[in-house]
Amino acid sequence: MTALEAVLWDMDGLLVDTEPTWTIAEVELAVRLGGTWSDELKAQVVGTRLEVAVPAILRWYAAPDDPESIAQTSAWLLQRMVELFAGPIQVQPGATALLKELARQRVPVALVSSSYRVLVDAVLAHGIGRFDLSVAGDEVSRGKPDPEPYLTACAQLGVDPGHCVVLEDSPAGVASGLAAGCAVVGVPGLPGVLLPPHPRLRVVSSLEDVDAELLTGLVA
Repeated sequence: MTALEAVLWDMDGLLVDTEPTWTIAEVELAVRLGGTWSDELKAQVVGTRLEVAVPAILRWYAAPDDPESIAQTSAWLLQRMVELFAGPIQVQPGATALLKELARQRVPVALVSSSYRVLVDAVLAHGIGRFDLSVAGDEVSRGKPDPEPYLTACAQLGVDPGHCVVLEDSPAGVASGLAAGCAVVGVPGLPGVLLPPHPRLRVVSSLEDVDAELLTGLVA
């Protein structure tokens, strides 16, 4: 049987339930833009980097989306999220147990997020699990759904993407992992988020349904 060389974790919505925290900031931003937040918009931008999400948000509310407006809005969102991430962080059910099992079996793990480094570090500061490395959204040229984030993590770990499993909750993240050549476990958690079927995608309802045996089977 092919060995499981690494497990690559998304952060927001998959490792930690930060989506409600993002929603707090997004609702506040919608008010600043003269509107109300929308689940449809949330499903559209979830899992994407700020340079993708912020222009989409501004266009949704018919607000100016010139470079200066995008930069100012992005800076406001980042600062607000850093403030919110300083509070308690909710680890997703099953995440801690799976990280411990992978550590016992000495399977390398990486955190691969669309969030910028300042936010990744704010989450990691809570001491969630053991990660061999992390890749932030502002450390790659092309974010999810491009394969670059996961290919970058595999290269840094020195592993074959085809022998790795990506854990994701968003369509953009799933597409990124599949494009990188990894097997993917999808754990959708937001209303309106649909993960199209794929031969190398396994969809589960919770990380509590995932263990090392299942992950190894996906790369066999």
